[in-house]
Amino acid sequence: MRIFAVSGSLQAGSSNTRFVEVARGLAPDGVEVDVFESVGALPHFNPDLVAPGAVIDFRERITAADGVLIASPEYAHEMPGSLKNALDWLVGTGELYGKRVAIVVVSPRPNGGAYAREAIERTLHAQGSEIVRSTTVGVVKHEVADDASFSEHVREAVGQVFAAFGSP
Repeated sequence: MRIFAVSGSLQAGSSNTRFVEVARGLAPDGVEVDVFESVGALPHFNPDLVAPGAVIDFRERITAADGVLIASPEYAHEMPGSLKNALDWLVGTGELYGKRVAIVVVSPRPNGGAYAREAIERTLHAQGSEIVRSTTVGVVKHEVADDASFSEHVREAVGQVFAAFGSP
């Protein structure tokens, strides 16, 4: 099973980026997690443009995946613009149609990110995705700076994501 993992954050040291990296490290046998380097590498979406190489790579990696993991912060009750931009590049090409997607928001608040998750869900439903999990993972600030604490705290959440995809 191949999972394509995307962080919606551009911030260095992002807890959401760390989540996808931890997921890659905790992948069970038979599961490969392909982490996308940065949604910031994608140009501004413009339907009049021919998709540049970075967009083609993004699309091909989603197509090759059995599922997609999106970990994203919430900004002003919304998903980050860079993540929305990345998803917009997929609107007319169908890579997400029928694709199983798990959404995670790592937040210092227990139900932080609910608005971002709702926005991501709306966008993914419009593109025909199947949402298999949508959750907030509460992580206090000092845990983000400590690899061992962060990894231990999110281990259960990562396991639930893999279970939602039906991994071995």
